[in-house]
Amino acid sequence: MEKLSDEALDLLFREARTHNAWLNRTISDDTLRQLYDLTKWGPTSANTGPARFVFIRSAKAKERLRPTLSPGNVVKTMSAPVTVIIAYDLKFYDKLPKLFPNNPAMRDGVANTPQLIEATAKRNSSLQGAYLILAARALGLDCGPMSGFDNAKVDEEFFSAGKCEECEQEFFPEGHVKSNFLCNIGYGDRPKLSPRNPRLEFTEACTLL
Repeated sequence: MEKLSDEALDLLFREARTHNAWLNRTISDDTLRQLYDLTKWGPTSANTGPARFVFIRSAKAKERLRPTLSPGNVVKTMSAPVTVIIAYDLKFYDKLPKLFPNNPAMRDGVANTPQLIEATAKRNSSLQGAYLILAARALGLDCGPMSGFDNAKVDEEFFSAGKCEECEQEFFPEGHVKSNFLCNIGYGDRPKLSPRNPRLEFTEACTLL
């Protein structure tokens, strides 16, 4: 595979920023489906794919999210076209017969090793959240990932019994989907960006052995 152009690398990394202010532009459901269809190809342990994504688009759904947010995250989240709850399913192993068919024993092996379940789900859903950010940037969207919210309140509001009457998909098994982090997505208002903060240099963060 040939490497990406400098323009593509700028889009994904060097010129990409975390946005807090948004243009008044909607994101279509088709674009959200494209976003997931790119995200899903990122690697996870044994192809477990434990992340579950809630795309919060409507004003009604945003109001459900509002009480869970830290004060500093309210305005930017309520004004974002879409806020994604990146969550993880603690019963991800039930999908392993489909996702890892070359090892039929994998499902029961994971299910019977409880000490691995949450660590696997958290680690790999975090990876999938990062893939989501890169996929969004590749589609011309901007992102604002954040952790300033009450996980327990989000889980109660969006993943507990009777909370998903209007959901279109099947992935909300009650009680074992948990929130990891949030990510606003949309078209960022670049003039409102603050100066970019520095990053560690290679010699500060890396070692060659």
